[in-house]
Amino acid sequence: MSQVPAYKRILLKLSGEALMGDDSYGINRTTIEQIVGQIKEVVELGVEVGVVIGGGNIFRGVAPAAAGMDRATADYMGMMATVMNALALKDAMTKAGLIARVQSALTMQQIAEPYVRGKAMQYLEEGKVVIFAAGTGNPFFTTDTAAALRGMEMNVDIMLKATKVDGVYTDDPKKNPDAVRYQTLTFDEAISRNLKVMDATAFALCRDQNLNIKVFSIFKSGALTRVVLGEDEGTLVHC
Repeated sequence: MSQVPAYKRILLKLSGEALMGDDSYGINRTTIEQIVGQIKEVVELGVEVGVVIGGGNIFRGVAPAAAGMDRATADYMGMMATVMNALALKDAMTKAGLIARVQSALTMQQIAEPYVRGKAMQYLEEGKVVIFAAGTGNPFFTTDTAAALRGMEMNVDIMLKATKVDGVYTDDPKKNPDAVRYQTLTFDEAISRNLKVMDATAFALCRDQNLNIKVFSIFKSGALTRVVLGEDEGTLVHC
């Protein structure tokens, strides 16, 4: 198997829910260590890695817990949840021997650097993992949209959307055993078929800027490495 990466720089989008593992809430240490192990494998291949993390395992602005709240306030709370996740991710990376930096779109100088594009790109070039927290820093935008934005700002080769399912299927594979995984999809097909892989704003941003998305399972052993090596893993959404 070729060990030459197909991509030099990637943006990995992790949902907050991915950090829960089998728990109903919060951060599962075993799960976060498994995710970091996969990231370490691709860093050791020489791939530059940026990560955008969600906050749904702690608080989500559109969740039932936010019912009745001002939407902007709820979204800011969700952004702070992503900072908590980013710090946990950085801690796990440090323990695994990786060098990571957290940059936040909201100013929290005691615990994270402010987001500065040039500094983030410098870190990537130095082989450090950059974890982008607090979404875009604006309410009403999801962390999927933040991932699309950061991916374009960092000039990444591809955005990797880590999920619990190993790609995009014609139907729910848990409910329909005959569901077939798409190897490739165009952005227009994904939008017209209402495939809820990412929100429409993120899709539109990536489509307009020709930033391809690979959807894969972060819980499948070695999947991230196979994606980075250009193997048939997950589903490629392209222009």
